[in-house]
Amino acid sequence: MTGLLDVVGAVLVLLGALLALAAAIGLLRLPDVLSRMHAATKPQTAGLVLVVVGAALLLRTSVDTWMLVLVGAFQLITAPVTAHLVGRLAYRSGGVREDLLHRDDLADREDDPAR
Repeated sequence: MTGLLDVVGAVLVLLGALLALAAAIGLLRLPDVLSRMHAATKPQTAGLVLVVVGAALLLRTSVDTWMLVLVGAFQLITAPVTAHLVGRLAYRSGGVREDLLHRDDLADREDDPAR
């Protein structure tokens, strides 16, 4: 059973690392702030969760597992908030490419002081 948990943990860590690599490549290759923000949050967060679960399966001690749970929880809490703030700041400062937007829900808001 220990050998099986080691193999599953190693596979999860490898998959998580590949998702984090995909996020890094997306940050370099995508054209605008909103696309880069999506690449920075979605696969990176999923990759970190996979690495945390894999590490918990490899380590198997309660102190390490609880520390990894905290790391995963903080990432899941902070990544969406950070992405929202970065997207809002990019929109307000004019850093969003209008030609790549399919729909702009904030364009006609009169209560937005930046527009």
